[in-house]
Amino acid sequence: MIPAYVEALIKEIDYVGRVAVEPHIETKTIFFGGGTPSLLSGPQFDSIMSALSSSFDISPGAEVTIEANPGTISPDKLEAIRKAGINRISLGVQSSITEELRMLERSHDFFTVIEAVSSARKAGFNNLNLDLIYALPEQTLQSWQTTVKRVLDLQPEHISAYALTLEHGTPFGKWADRGLLPLPDPDLAADMYEWTMDCLEENGYEQYEISNWARSNSGLMCKHNLQYWRSLPYLGLGAGAHGYAGGYRYSNVLRIKTYIERLTDHASRITNYVFPLTPAVVNKHKQSRKDDISDYMINNLRLVKSGVADSGFRSRFGAGLLDVFPKEVKELIQAGLLEHTKTSDGSEVFRLSRRGRLLGNQVFLRFVE
Repeated sequence: MIPAYVEALIKEIDYVGRVAVEPHIETKTIFFGGGTPSLLSGPQFDSIMSALSSSFDISPGAEVTIEANPGTISPDKLEAIRKAGINRISLGVQSSITEELRMLERSHDFFTVIEAVSSARKAGFNNLNLDLIYALPEQTLQSWQTTVKRVLDLQPEHISAYALTLEHGTPFGKWADRGLLPLPDPDLAADMYEWTMDCLEENGYEQYEISNWARSNSGLMCKHNLQYWRSLPYLGLGAGAHGYAGGYRYSNVLRIKTYIERLTDHASRITNYVFPLTPAVVNKHKQSRKDDISDYMINNLRLVKSGVADSGFRSRFGAGLLDVFPKEVKELIQAGLLEHTKTSDGSEVFRLSRRGRLLGNQVFLRFVE
């Protein structure tokens, strides 16, 4: 189904470009994520990039990322996607421990990761992210430390480390509900996270977001994800994609066959849609000011260095942070979950404390009505 899917995706790109309020929207980042986009061929990526270039104004030096499973990228594939204009790779490493990878039903081992990193370097990639998961069932602090240290030996420019969450309806969630899988220990997860913060800082990485680190002074924080975390607009294209633009939060149909059918069947009805919506959209929500304020707080507080600047909040919403959330901010500062600092130019900044990073969801809930 890949050729038909690529054809449908190109149609959606064309749709969005044609209904855009302003022609050729400036595009600074592109992110091929979800599933395994590295299964596509070089010519297929060429076609998609060509469609994007026709519909949008892609900035010189734009960050173009692809997510990839280590076992799906050969030296030839890496050469092809580099030539197509992709300049950043996010590898789903998850763990370096064979038993943990088997439990996650991953097809690769850590030797495959080493080979993938080496091949990526030879293909000219100098911006690599390695994605890790901690707080796995039966994972020990020692095995997690082994994974982090092995990843550091590969000298990536960027590291992401996310705690496992057991989602309802997933295999892990079902196994845990039936008692077949031990639930992760939250105290052990906290120990893993705190150790990771200290270890990565000692090894020259700056934590700029709750779960993300970039090599210090490299300027290689993930620009695409920063667009999310700063509550700025982004377009979601493809099956299962989510977007935030034109005052809407929206999501596309998840099933690939249905996605292809929607883009094919509605080919002549472009006039029925307003930017950024297309025939692929199945859920849409027109954002209220209150929605945008809550989203802004939740997203920007994930940025552990920059946090929420009062000047930025006031510029966006026409009121100061303490005007909108006086009680919430005061109580969170008293609880030691928020810090109140000032920048060199005197701007007030509110950000998560170290303890607040461990209890981020409790902080975020205070800003959701």
